[in-house]
Amino acid sequence: MRRSAGALAAALLAVLIVTAPAGAQAQYPTKPIRLVVPFAPGGSSSIIARAFSTEMSKGLGQQFVIENKPGGGGNIAMEDVAKADPDGYTLIIGHIGTFAVNPFMFAKLPFDTNRDFRAVSLFSKVPQIYVVPSGVPAKDLREFIALAKKEPGKLNYGSAGNGSAGHLAGEMFKAQAGVFMVHIPYAGGNPAQLALLSGQVDLNFDNLAAASANIKAGKLRALAVTTAKRSSA
Repeated sequence: MRRSAGALAAALLAVLIVTAPAGAQAQYPTKPIRLVVPFAPGGSSSIIARAFSTEMSKGLGQQFVIENKPGGGGNIAMEDVAKADPDGYTLIIGHIGTFAVNPFMFAKLPFDTNRDFRAVSLFSKVPQIYVVPSGVPAKDLREFIALAKKEPGKLNYGSAGNGSAGHLAGEMFKAQAGVFMVHIPYAGGNPAQLALLSGQVDLNFDNLAAASANIKAGKLRALAVTTAKRSSA
């Protein structure tokens, strides 16, 4: 069944919290819990991790220690958690890139996503949003497509890394809109957004959580969202 780029991109951003498999325990937790974020600070995964851990700390009575561990498209953090003691005290934020894309992008990984991890809960879906710097003349998506078709290859777009949801959304957009843009991968969503703000890239397929503040401040312009309905934001 064919699906629109918007519907697929929105689905790809489902975020899981995952842990190495653990045996039955009489009492849990009895010590702080390590929550690994496989990307640089400032992106949606970090924002969600901090909001989640604050509330979970209140309910469980133990501190959540958040550790950002970027690199390798999330594989460095994934390997670290896969090799951790399977006692339920090491968790990782999982999403489309680390769990659904990387196993097919890399010929060999030092872990098995199905064997070494267990999903605990789906706790967030973050829609993608197409954003440009305020200096880009396009005021909506139609104008941006016309601009890209006028000068093929001149425009570029940034993402949180190869295989990230933003990268996949960008390539689907190029295919469906019939335009050519150069992809520039960064080591996380925050570095990609900084590159957009400084004018190093012309478009980002960012996420609403991370981009909203700069959109409201007038530094970025939103062109479209990947959800089936208009965002209430």
